[in-house]
Amino acid sequence: MKTLSNMGFAFFGAALVAISYGLARFAFGLFVPSISNELDLSAYIVGIIGALPFVSFVLATMVAPLAANRLGARNLAVLSGCFGVGGLALISQSSDALSLGIGVFTCGVCTGLMMPALTSAMQVLVSRSMHGRVSSIMNAGTSIGIIVAVPTVVFLADAWRFTYTSFAILAGIGVVAAWFFIPSVSRVIPANAAPPPPVTRQQWSRLVRLSLFAFAMGFVSAPYWIFAPDLVVRLGELPPALTGWLWFAAGIAGLGGAVVSDVADRNNPPITQALMLMMLAASLVLLAASPDQLALTMFSALVFGLAYMSLTGLYLMTGIRLLPGRPSMGPVLPFMACALGQAAGSPVVGMLVGEFGYADAFSIFCVIGILVSVLSPLYPGHIDYLTDDDEQPQEVEAEETGLQAAYDHQFLDEDGNPIEPVGEEEETEETNK
Repeated sequence: MKTLSNMGFAFFGAALVAISYGLARFAFGLFVPSISNELDLSAYIVGIIGALPFVSFVLATMVAPLAANRLGARNLAVLSGCFGVGGLALISQSSDALSLGIGVFTCGVCTGLMMPALTSAMQVLVSRSMHGRVSSIMNAGTSIGIIVAVPTVVFLADAWRFTYTSFAILAGIGVVAAWFFIPSVSRVIPANAAPPPPVTRQQWSRLVRLSLFAFAMGFVSAPYWIFAPDLVVRLGELPPALTGWLWFAAGIAGLGGAVVSDVADRNNPPITQALMLMMLAASLVLLAASPDQLALTMFSALVFGLAYMSLTGLYLMTGIRLLPGRPSMGPVLPFMACALGQAAGSPVVGMLVGEFGYADAFSIFCVIGILVSVLSPLYPGHIDYLTDDDEQPQEVEAEETGLQAAYDHQFLDEDGNPIEPVGEEEETEETNK
């Protein structure tokens, strides 16, 4: 195995996330116009197929912690990449809805396995004082992958089979790189971390609220990820090649999502949740209102990308803070809830498009998003770390906020204090195989 520095691992992880999330999962919407025309797929069928990668993402995420313990980070990353290669290759050769659906379902498995593998590797390769920064860079890989997919649509709008073959080759390169650069570690929790305390009723309450908001956000975002390019082609009569600029704008704006979510955790998470969800809803109706004007559609994509990535980053931090000592539960459940929301929203929007058209369908989802944003005062804000008697919460200092602070409190020692980032080199040597 080749040794990577902290930042080297961050950029390598971002590249793997770009392939597994950006290309294997979210790029599908860009090619819906060309794929649906060639395979003669209705909007409802496209909605069903669009839900499959989110379903398989949830299923893969449920088994990923156990797989990481049994297989190790390296083997799990390689397995994830192999699913990506197979799914992308199958999409490129699809002849009907069934083969296309199997391909996108397989790509969802790739997405669900990759981040747990990278997280396992990060725990032993990266100094704990750098976990927040490294995690932010890796999460930005989703936006990078979306941006990378743009030129293929701009120049190869109708050559989607060739494009997906190229994606499969990139995924294959990622598999080889993962074998050389990711250690075969399986232990995620440091040896000197205290066992996590039982989950309290207050934590369960906050976890349920967080998951419901994540589900609602995923549900409201589903129309954009699956049908936004198809909307501007069919309703706005724009050339399919121009739809790539939607994803370019969403990807560029999404890069700022980590900054917004980090600032939100330092100030007022419920207000940020309300604002970002309102922006997400507004992007839907803005796109539906002006599908024939490229400048406005790109502005809509900018708003959507910033809102979506900000919300996912905020959910990540809240989940980590909510359940310290449980890395396979706290940050995972909101992402599973978001994927379930997207899986539920995709066939619903497909059905509404078939019944009422794109404009009305997107408007209905916009209204749902606005209604949910009104409930944002119920969003779990800053987490109070409880004392041993579990009666009076300790006051969390203002500077103990943000993504790095969330990671600092993820593992605690026997005295309830964050584990100091010392002895990383020795721990890495013991856990690498």
